[in-house]
Amino acid sequence: MSKPYRVAILGATGAVGKELLELLEHRNFPLADLKLLASTRSVGIKLPFQGENLTVEAVSESSFDGVDIVLASAGGSTSKAIAPKAIRSGAVFIDNSSAFRMNPEVPLIVPEVNPGAAHDHKGIIANPNCTTILMAVAVYPLHKIKKIKRIVAATYQSASGAGAKAMAEVQAQASAILSGQQPKTSVFPYPLAFNLFPHNTPLNDMGYCEEEMKMVNETRKIFASQEIRVTATCVRVPVLRAHSEAINLEFEEPFDPDEAREILKSAPGVKLVEDWQANYFPMPIDATGRDEVLVGRIRQDISLQSGLELWLCGDQIRKGAALNAIQIAELLVEKNIVKSSDALVLT
Repeated sequence: MSKPYRVAILGATGAVGKELLELLEHRNFPLADLKLLASTRSVGIKLPFQGENLTVEAVSESSFDGVDIVLASAGGSTSKAIAPKAIRSGAVFIDNSSAFRMNPEVPLIVPEVNPGAAHDHKGIIANPNCTTILMAVAVYPLHKIKKIKRIVAATYQSASGAGAKAMAEVQAQASAILSGQQPKTSVFPYPLAFNLFPHNTPLNDMGYCEEEMKMVNETRKIFASQEIRVTATCVRVPVLRAHSEAINLEFEEPFDPDEAREILKSAPGVKLVEDWQANYFPMPIDATGRDEVLVGRIRQDISLQSGLELWLCGDQIRKGAALNAIQIAELLVEKNIVKSSDALVLT
């Protein structure tokens, strides 16, 4: 990584945007220049970076002139509006929203799983959904050894998945409840403090919510396998940061749990956390602020000879969003494929 690059963070004042800023500094990304972009209400805010205070700017027609890489952490509608401007300026747009994930011309990348897909980018690369990223990092190393036929996932998703305002809302609700007051809701439809509820994204005709279908469709695209059967139940839980997932895997043949442990011990982006004597396994409090996906409680599915159960926790803001985007940018730099010779035409 010798050549310096000009980078812009879109949505710099949000929870993921601030994490992107921190990671760029701590991972020594080769920067020539860094531009912070956000909505008009955030213009003028100063954020610390490498001993200086950088000023947040509004997005304009000229915002991406000379920019090599855009790290976007905004809503899908914002990404759809701004991505064409960025790629027309010659930048690669690494997008954390769901806007382009299922576009067949846009790579959907988890660097530990399908880094080769980056070579096919046409100016846009999509960051998968947080729950999909965490699961993919944990189960793909096993899939490489013995093919997975079916995945059954149950997620326990923290407030951080809905942003900084959601985290603050849960804290305020907890304080209100402990003071004997009624909790107020704004970001979430129901109180989350001391409560939980199924993920509140819209439901389809079969009763699956958008969050669950993201796991289904994105996993198949990342694994390049439409044959894998995936089902999920996504639940919002009163945890501030870091998601948890209970994963049931059905393989084409039996998979010894000890073999799975040995594979995951050396898998990139994974840390095995198991103390069976103490009944100690991955917890959100331990995953918070960490790059790795914590995996443990690996055991034989007693109802299925070729099945395994495992439990994981991962920081949604970090590996589930910001870190994965930074790793994609590092991959582009390492492979010298930041620029695309065949830009995607968006209408």
